Amino acid sequence: MTEATARDPGSGIVLVDASPYVFRAYYSISPSMLGPRGDPVNGVFGFSRFLVKLLTDEKPSHIAVAFDESLNTSFRNEIYPAYKAQRELPGQDLERQFGLCKELCEALGVHPLADDRYEADDIVGTLCYRFRSAGLPITVVTADKDLAQLVNEGVDFYDFGKGQRMGPEGIREAYGVGPEQIVDYFALAGDTVDNIPGVKGIGKKTAQGLLGQFGSLDAVYERIEDVSGCGLRGARSIQKKLVDGRDAALLSRELARISFDAPVSETLESLVYQGGDRIHLDSLALRLGFKSLAGKVPLADPVDSRPLS
Repeated sequence: MTEATARDPGSGIVLVDASPYVFRAYYSISPSMLGPRGDPVNGVFGFSRFLVKLLTDEKPSHIAVAFDESLNTSFRNEIYPAYKAQRELPGQDLERQFGLCKELCEALGVHPLADDRYEADDIVGTLCYRFRSAGLPITVVTADKDLAQLVNEGVDFYDFGKGQRMGPEGIREAYGVGPEQIVDYFALAGDTVDNIPGVKGIGKKTAQGLLGQFGSLDAVYERIEDVSGCGLRGARSIQKKLVDGRDAALLSRELARISFDAPVSETLESLVYQGGDRIHLDSLALRLGFKSLAGKVPLADPVDSRPLS
């Protein structure tokens, strides 16, 4: 699952889906880690370790970090109110630490992006689409399988936590379908994490089998009479489920498809990584009670690039 080779440092665009890494840090590091004011700083501490390591390892020429601010206000909720309805909104402390993570990004010289109607996936997808012809490799840093649909020969999927970097063949090996089929896969099988319904009674293996034989959701329905003889176990029953669940499949495809229309104004030039702001980094480290945030990352002022003693 790691057939994609590491990008040459400093030669590509890195787009980060931040929320999974903030959540992972917040729930895996003890909340007893407190800053000077007595507030927990576990989430921002873990996120800072992640982002600093990403910057030092990848040495991106361009970078942006997308956050979710549309947990119950996404345009998808207008289409389907139950979308992600089972998810609890972040509590006051986690929301506070999300704000600190965005400030950390700014101090590190990284663009934090968010919107109240478009999800982080849509922001990343929009930037991928916008920069597809720039001639630079793009790395999408995420643990969210939804973003696998963006992968192509110029776009890698990098699960930082697992150290797993995947191109098109890696996605096919991991999910049993190609990147171009990911949306149709969710349309058929649904996704309990995001509360996407899919077709009732169609599971992952059946979805993989259908897409393996027919290629796409549209082709499945264009050749629906062929499904009963397609060789899949319970093919006749599958055909009836597909007929009965056609509207659910089309709705699910709409929910699962990443939008390329997020209202982000960033250009390739605005995402050039020029290094962190030492004064801001030192001030933030002092407020959070961290020893240093500037010691390992490139700084915008190379004259003042010495780590704190």
